[in-house]
Amino acid sequence: MLRTAVRNVLAHKARLLMTVLAVLLGVAFVSGTLVFTDTLGTAYKKQASKSYDDVAVAITSHGADGPPGKDGKPSDPGLSARTLDRIAHLPGVASATGRVNGFAGVADAKGKLIGNGWSNTGANFAPGKDGKDPRYHFTTGAPPARTGEVALDSATAAKGGYHVGDPARVATNGPVKTYTVTGIFTTDDGAVSAGGSLVLFDTASAQRLYLSPGYFQDITVTAAPGTSEQRVLAEVTPLLPKDSAEAHTGKQLADDQAKSIEREFSSLSTMLLAFAGIALFVGIFLIANTFSMLVAQRTKELALLRALGAGRGQVERSVLAEALIVGVVASAAGFAAGVGIAVALRSAMGSFGAKVPAGPLMVAPSTVLTAFLVGVLVTVVAALIPAVRASRVPPVAAMSNAELPAKRKSLVVRNVIGALVAAIGVGLIALGAATGGSSGRWSIAGGGFFLLIGVIMLTPLLSQPVLSAVRPLLAKVFGVSGNLAARNARRNPRRTAATASALAIGLTLITGLSVLGVSLGRSIDKSTVDSLSADYMVKMANGMPLDASVADEVAKVPGVTATTALEAAYFDVDGKFSAISAADPGTLTKTVRIGMVTGSASALADGKILVEERTAHNRGWKVGDAVQARFPDGRHGELTVGGTFHDNLVLSPIVLPAGMLAPHVDKAEIPQVLVRTAGGASDRTAQAITDGLGDNPSITVIDRQGIRDSYGGMINSMLEIMYGLLGMSLVIAVLGVVNTLAMSVFERRRELGMLRAIGLDRRQVKSMIRQEAVVISLFGAVTGVVLGLFLAWAIGSTLAGDVPGYVMVLPWTRMLVFLALAALVGVLAAVWPARRAARLDILQAIKTE
Repeated sequence: MLRTAVRNVLAHKARLLMTVLAVLLGVAFVSGTLVFTDTLGTAYKKQASKSYDDVAVAITSHGADGPPGKDGKPSDPGLSARTLDRIAHLPGVASATGRVNGFAGVADAKGKLIGNGWSNTGANFAPGKDGKDPRYHFTTGAPPARTGEVALDSATAAKGGYHVGDPARVATNGPVKTYTVTGIFTTDDGAVSAGGSLVLFDTASAQRLYLSPGYFQDITVTAAPGTSEQRVLAEVTPLLPKDSAEAHTGKQLADDQAKSIEREFSSLSTMLLAFAGIALFVGIFLIANTFSMLVAQRTKELALLRALGAGRGQVERSVLAEALIVGVVASAAGFAAGVGIAVALRSAMGSFGAKVPAGPLMVAPSTVLTAFLVGVLVTVVAALIPAVRASRVPPVAAMSNAELPAKRKSLVVRNVIGALVAAIGVGLIALGAATGGSSGRWSIAGGGFFLLIGVIMLTPLLSQPVLSAVRPLLAKVFGVSGNLAARNARRNPRRTAATASALAIGLTLITGLSVLGVSLGRSIDKSTVDSLSADYMVKMANGMPLDASVADEVAKVPGVTATTALEAAYFDVDGKFSAISAADPGTLTKTVRIGMVTGSASALADGKILVEERTAHNRGWKVGDAVQARFPDGRHGELTVGGTFHDNLVLSPIVLPAGMLAPHVDKAEIPQVLVRTAGGASDRTAQAITDGLGDNPSITVIDRQGIRDSYGGMINSMLEIMYGLLGMSLVIAVLGVVNTLAMSVFERRRELGMLRAIGLDRRQVKSMIRQEAVVISLFGAVTGVVLGLFLAWAIGSTLAGDVPGYVMVLPWTRMLVFLALAALVGVLAAVWPARRAARLDILQAIKTE
């Protein structure tokens, strides 16, 4: 029987090709994910560990952020030069190096910022006794030695076209200045690896820019020969300010960073494996369908084996042996493809500007085992039911060459079980929608799983009335070929259901994500752009606060009619730590549309506060109430509620006049400045604002579309990523349609020959196969879209409490595109089977046994 299984696999290579491809794609997804994340995780761990190779102890200062000393005076801004000197002279210390860093953005030839803003860094060059800093290797030129000089990392220099001796405009926390490039270097610094930039200053200049003269943020200590890290740590600790600095060994920091990297890549791996699981789940339908059709086509062969003495168990094991062989071959090919995908992804990251650390390709034994285990297990499990059916073929069937029809009882049982499972799913989803919150979403996730399984089981039943309703339309439009296509799709409800279900799963997820994405995007628009009367928003590229002078400088630009500096603060209000927005009442209403619920926005000008409606409801506040506040400087005061407003993402839940906050903060934290102009947004006005700010590359001026993208762009980006990942499951679903049609053509050769003999031409045969594919694909697509809408409604119900203004929006255009793509899938999937059917030799087909 084992030899029979091997021969059957070799005899049906073409028929099993689609099954192999489905398993191959799923295994490639799994193995590619594991190899890719293992390779990157190991490379980043080694890079992180390398940065601590020579570090015995690393000291970090909390500086002014630390608590006041015992005398009540503020902490020093950092670690003093005196502390550095004392550490350097300890007996167990070979060297101690002080470090300072902060934001530094380099402008390119067009004045635009090089890098992503978040990882644009400036630091000090700290030479040792040999005049070198081990963190940086200079390829050309020399390190900066005095004020007005900088060195650039090689990637930034290449992007900006900078060479030694060139002037470079660099923006830091202060005004933009022009520096002379003295050298270009390479480094393993994480900021550069993340796609940012690194600018080196001399130590004195870096201290003036980022901290205070004579102070450092960090100190790295190397141990003297024969001295352990723990001993150095014990020597260093007594010299540090107890409340504003902490020290750790290099090994501890390297281990902590390695664990952090492992967690990050574990999360990435889990997400990618979830989509791989979806692809493999879809593949199960294709595999089961293939083996079901192979068993049906080999009814006479299996019956002869039974008649010759083969037992049921032997026949069942024979089919499972075929699945095992297919699974092993597909897993091997999928694993090889997965390794190739991992290599391609690693290379692709470099093309997007990410610096991937060098390192070998990591193929762990567990990855190989997982790839083969997943591929073989999925294939064998999918073939289990067809194998059981094969074992039940009676020996008497050897006298007939007809396919044995499915028993009526089996479909009845399937429909009853499917209805019960679907009902459980609907119940859990309804419960989750009513409960709301995160607990409700978990209930919906479980219900969604049961609903999908139930609908899949019910698909043979659901397909019959749908296909019956479609048949008159096809017959009227396409004539005989259309009528035959609808009949063929109805002929084997199990096969049609399995093929349509694969498409339905993918489109359920895609439709649900689309509806949620569009709905969330619309609610964000309502809370941001629709709530702004400003034409522009000015902010720092790195997310740092703007200088208070920015609003004044923008106000001087011709055409600007109003500017609002939106300050951010956090302090205790009525016993709860609260996010606060502060602004000038006179300009706020000119740049922000505050949708008042109670009271009036003019209450701000009277020294009262405005509170977001939901916050006021949760805290039991109403207009006229007095609430106690503990300001950032520790002083207490009383605030009076002057009105409540609809949620607005631009404003914090509590808004107060800027003049009320000013006495309690040393420096205003201004994340953004809103700008309104007389003539509306235009390229000319945007450039005038940029010029008015000194053409600072670290400051961005964005229009209303840019504001929309900054708040909702992440949702669109996530949707695009999800579409790409779910695309794998749709590819497998397409293979299922191709496989179904190819098998259908093979088993209907005699029928097709008879149709050709009585007058059906080749064009009509092709049309019949195409229409059958389109009908099956559209049935699966419609099922998926309906399920996706239902799940999106349920999840949206749980989001309504967390996302103010959330309303379910139906993306009709996208849904029509999904249906059109499903029809196109049917047409493309039918190309090869239709061509094969049309080319059948009439006489050979008619005499087929």
